[in-house]
Amino acid sequence: MKILVPAILVCLTQMAFANAPNILFILADDQSWNGTSVPMIPGDASSASRQFRTPNLETLAAQGMIFSQAYAAHCKCECSRASLQMGRTTTTLNAPDKMSRYWSAPVTDSLANSLKRADSAYRAAHFGKWQWFHSPESMGYDASDGITMNEDGNSTDPADPKLSFSLTRKAGDFMTEQVRSGHPFFLQMSYYAVHPVGQALPETMAKYRNPGGGGAGGGRGDRAILAAMTEDLDTCVGALLRKLDELKIAENTLVIYTSDNGGRTGLLKGGKGDLGEGGLRVPLIVRGPGIPAGSFSHIPVISYDLIATVLDFAAPGSLPPSGQEGGSWKPLLLSGGKVPVKRPIDRFVWHQAVEIEHPQSAIRMGDWKLLHYWDTQETQLYHIATDPGEAENLASENPDKVAAMGSQLTDHLRAGLGEAAFGTLERGEMARDSGRPRPKRPAPVP
Repeated sequence: MKILVPAILVCLTQMAFANAPNILFILADDQSWNGTSVPMIPGDASSASRQFRTPNLETLAAQGMIFSQAYAAHCKCECSRASLQMGRTTTTLNAPDKMSRYWSAPVTDSLANSLKRADSAYRAAHFGKWQWFHSPESMGYDASDGITMNEDGNSTDPADPKLSFSLTRKAGDFMTEQVRSGHPFFLQMSYYAVHPVGQALPETMAKYRNPGGGGAGGGRGDRAILAAMTEDLDTCVGALLRKLDELKIAENTLVIYTSDNGGRTGLLKGGKGDLGEGGLRVPLIVRGPGIPAGSFSHIPVISYDLIATVLDFAAPGSLPPSGQEGGSWKPLLLSGGKVPVKRPIDRFVWHQAVEIEHPQSAIRMGDWKLLHYWDTQETQLYHIATDPGEAENLASENPDKVAAMGSQLTDHLRAGLGEAAFGTLERGEMARDSGRPRPKRPAPVP
């Protein structure tokens, strides 16, 4: 009997873990809303790239749900990545720019820490680009590459451009180990692609420099490199999905694919670094247990919803830490894209005041988006549902809506930034170049 007891306990433990889903979160770097060959709006060719080939993402989309109105929490990578790890807007978190060291929430509230607190069986890993002072370990990751920066992704190995392939192999080893040991996992793959400097496999590059070689024809120079780099990233996504099949865990794994911020689209206004839809709207594809294949949602979602979503799938009934601003996508996903997301405060707020011509803030409420320039005091109002390209400023025709949305935006910023910082912003004294050069490898915050 003494010999049998440990074996029985192991079996019971593994049975208890069996239904806890794995979560694979794939984060591209700087990929625009229509930067893949998957139309973010089914039937709308302009919402996909005609040049880039991403067949594995096409397969993932066919097996899950596409979102037409998915937003990044910020238009640049550092702040966006902080927000999705902590479940708060960048202003509430007091992380409005890349030099922000003193967040208003403890790292114990992070995604991985919250998940492991809700279910101690989970193991978490983060591989790839990190870009913050706080270490992955402090945020609950059991395995990681540590504090990494953009330049760490510039590979010297022609067979491993942007380190995409070695990161993918590392992910495969982590997943294999968790399956072997009976642990559900959260794995964040923060690829360095498709951020410049562009790198791609020579054979992939050849296809886009030479359209007759089998590619879609990415054009010359940077455009061809970007097309090839995008296809290499897609190849790695395919390898991750095949590893899930090989380990026989695909049916119990939630797969989320998105980007940290947007970019130039040729359709949406603006790009990386500003608060137009181009800089904020990102591709989003989700596949997982109970999510109807080939489904689509036009309901707006945002990346700081991630913690609430992960907890809802992994540990139903557990609550996100106090102060979280995101809501769970689970009801929306399981309903085929019909049930709206419930958030503590149902609005999206963005703030970008450094390294930009016009320090600016924006708020989206329902189908309306208000954008305010602090230096010129110009206010723009757009009906995003009918004008996603933000071509028609309706501010003068809707003074009451401008006043109501502007008041909510002001209250949110004042509460998050503090009176002194908000006063500087309100007076238009924010320096356009106030984003100081960042240390290449900052010391971790104690």
